[in-house]
Amino acid sequence: MKDLNKYVSIYQDQLKKGDILIAYNELVKLVMNLRTEFIKTLSDQYSFAGILHGYMDFTYFYYSNDFLKSKKLKFGLVLNHLDMRFEIWLLGNTIPIQKKYWELLKKTEWNKGKMEMPKYSILETNLVENPDFNNLDKLTEQIKTKMIQTSDEILDYLRTLK
Repeated sequence: MKDLNKYVSIYQDQLKKGDILIAYNELVKLVMNLRTEFIKTLSDQYSFAGILHGYMDFTYFYYSNDFLKSKKLKFGLVLNHLDMRFEIWLLGNTIPIQKKYWELLKKTEWNKGKMEMPKYSILETNLVENPDFNNLDKLTEQIKTKMIQTSDEILDYLRTLK
């Protein structure tokens, strides 16, 4: 690793330019607005937890329902900052739960091509790649539609497991 002082200096220079601060704040605000919209429109299907900010790599919130809770599972709607896309993650409440469900789901379409369990989740699937941030209403609707569709597909599959 380079000298930490050098990294901090580069980081500080970028923050002073202002673009990173504006982009990051607007992205976090978008995820907060998504959560608020989903609480208003999807609270009959899911409960939603608070926003988590990660380390400038992910901004996300968890959502769950009674079925997922009974299995000690939850979904995460994730803004992946590094790849700049929206994803759904299926997560377990504990590492043993994650490992159990990884074994059950590792050969599914959602984990296609993965030889080992993702670092933070059981599965990660893309919702919206190359999002258009200049049309937030359309983007919100696109995320919502894909989130519902993908969540339903994963839930349907989980219900078939014994």
